[in-house]
Amino acid sequence: MNRQQTYKKRCESSVKGNSYFSLFTLSFLTLAIMASCSQESVPTYDTSESRLNIWVGTAAGIVYESVSYNYSYAYEEGTVPFYAQITGVPADHDRTFRLEPFGPAAVQVAPTVRVEDFVIKAGAIGGTFQLHLNTQLLPDPSLFTEKEDTVRFRMVPNDEFLLGTEKHQEFTIIVKNFLSKPDNWDRVPTRNDMLIFKPLKDFFGDYSRVKYQFMIQVLGLVDFQIQASMASLPAYVEETNTVSTTYANQLVQKMQQALAEYNATHDTPLTDEYGYAVVF
Repeated sequence: MNRQQTYKKRCESSVKGNSYFSLFTLSFLTLAIMASCSQESVPTYDTSESRLNIWVGTAAGIVYESVSYNYSYAYEEGTVPFYAQITGVPADHDRTFRLEPFGPAAVQVAPTVRVEDFVIKAGAIGGTFQLHLNTQLLPDPSLFTEKEDTVRFRMVPNDEFLLGTEKHQEFTIIVKNFLSKPDNWDRVPTRNDMLIFKPLKDFFGDYSRVKYQFMIQVLGLVDFQIQASMASLPAYVEETNTVSTTYANQLVQKMQQALAEYNATHDTPLTDEYGYAVVF
């Protein structure tokens, strides 16, 4: 057998061996894929290891170290938004959880927290929730008026959820109770401003802490200004925190309606810190 014939035979033998190897490899990969598919056939609603992540920040998942809550900005009940999301798959039924305060100011804050069940709906992985805090339930009205404090919140253990991942097991709220009379309540600060803005008193009457608290609670506006011009202007300009004269009149009507509803649902009319009934 010459050299050329020997080389040809070796090549044929190599190709045949490679064919056997390729068939073996293909069969192995096919079995592996089938096994992989078989392993993924798990129940859709397996919630045995669900964890609940909670945080303050954004719905996109950005976590803030803390958020501030000012009791003075609500005469009765205000809110702090927070987010919750499960790890794992959703459940086929509604699941609930509760939060509890702990940390430095927990004893003072706890009486103000509404005890409620937060619900993760069937099929959902999370949502945006509101923690409710009631200013009228502070053990002492002077709490946090001179110095802010912190309180943390965590999930109360339950049978539905394990604690969330690291940095998602609790969140912090800085609590304060500061409120000052706006500089533009009785008059606008400077002569030039008199040509542009009107004092809040022209629309909402005499100032009191209780009245201003109630306004913030209903309107959601703090330290806003009122345009003096009667020209057609935007109702509200967020960049300058300014409302038009027309919109200011509508806000007065809104406050009158809110006050009527409050007085109709309480034994005592809304009364300010001087003992006078609040009016708009």
